[in-house]
Amino acid sequence: MRQIWKPFRALYFAALMMLIGSGLLSTYLALRLAAEQVDGLWVGALMAANYFGLVLGGKLGHRLIGRVGHIRAYTTCAGIVCAAVLGHGLVDYLPAWLFLRMIVGLGMMCQYMVIESWLNEQAEAKQRGVVFSGYMIASYLGLVLGQLILVMHPQLGLELLMLVALCFALCLVPVAMTQRIHPAPLKPAPMEPRFFLKRVPQSLSTVLGSGLIVGSFYGLAPLYASQQGLSTEQVGLFMGCCIFAGLLVQWPLGWLSDRYDRAVLIRSFALCLAIAALPLAVFPSVPLEMLFGVGFLVSLLQFCLYPLANAFANDHVEPERRVSLTAMLLVTYGIGASVGPLAAGVLMKFFGSQSLYAFFSFFALVLVWRIRPKAVTNLHQVDDAPLHHVAMPDSMTSSPLVAALDPRVDEQSVHDQMHVIPDPVQDAPVHEGEVVPLADEADEAAEMGDGRKVGRSLSEEEQ
Repeated sequence: MRQIWKPFRALYFAALMMLIGSGLLSTYLALRLAAEQVDGLWVGALMAANYFGLVLGGKLGHRLIGRVGHIRAYTTCAGIVCAAVLGHGLVDYLPAWLFLRMIVGLGMMCQYMVIESWLNEQAEAKQRGVVFSGYMIASYLGLVLGQLILVMHPQLGLELLMLVALCFALCLVPVAMTQRIHPAPLKPAPMEPRFFLKRVPQSLSTVLGSGLIVGSFYGLAPLYASQQGLSTEQVGLFMGCCIFAGLLVQWPLGWLSDRYDRAVLIRSFALCLAIAALPLAVFPSVPLEMLFGVGFLVSLLQFCLYPLANAFANDHVEPERRVSLTAMLLVTYGIGASVGPLAAGVLMKFFGSQSLYAFFSFFALVLVWRIRPKAVTNLHQVDDAPLHHVAMPDSMTSSPLVAALDPRVDEQSVHDQMHVIPDPVQDAPVHEGEVVPLADEADEAAEMGDGRKVGRSLSEEEQ
């Protein structure tokens, strides 16, 4: 495995530095506003702006990469992100911070797209799963390390913003110094929202609920912990512990997902999440040991929802549509993660900090009500379902292009969906091709109507 990861060390390092900076920035801003007695609505709005930037960057990133190439796009966005991070220290006007957070999200999404397209270009088909796992580990490890910096440097001064900017500056080095051939720029795969809303409605509902919960967690959990009386070092430990739970659960989750009905698992995890969050939702103040224990358990459960929904959806979508499916899931997640922190911030402002975990519990119960395993018809289930579970990262740590690294996506299926045409914009031979999607409405209509009846049909609603 080390030999497979070795050629990608530079890209893993770039992802690691990006996520250290991103994780530290989110927690720092929440704690900074909490120290200045700013209500949770603004803290939630900052995280919502970040996710809005991520979603927007997924659309604009392809155009930028297609116009100037991968390295120029990456270095441009990294420079802009550095400037936006430092801008938080120059301006105290909160509406300006919203704009800066959106710019950070937009720039990071473009950086994700460059790294992921490069990984996909250089990874052999049989190694894609291992390369993908290395990218995930680097990303989540970066998020955890970003929180632990607060343990070593608890003062909420401008030094932390300088550290964030330093991380984004260092992530420039491995990409700017690469001698590898540039990958061909990709245009976004067709989203086909109506198709997926009809084909996998329960998976999309789960992803939306996961975005609402996890987006609120990243933005407002530091504020909640601060209002529980935790010091800056303890808040960093709390957040690091919770994010580490999300990484820790992925492997046992994959074992369960490959052996049991995924709709039942989603509903079960959602129910457990609703129950687990109740102690922190009911009591305004809890002991430190209980806060860490329950917080770890809640995070363990909430980070299960997106990977399960992704695997469940892939079971019912043809291989040639899986790149589009992942893009649709990430956008749906981003929408939920943009709305969730705003709504939870309002609740925390009027009903206290414990409303954050009440928010988690409520939407987990909504998923219990919404996910109905008996409504799954299996009408469009693929031949080899259930597919091997792959722990897909969310839009906090990836772009829609991460779908091409998914080992369940056959390489030929990706080429069938994407078509290379000359691109006169590029000024170097390695940029002469541009990948664009093929859109054939007749084929889409044929696939919509060509479903195999596998298993039982208990209602007209399809998964």
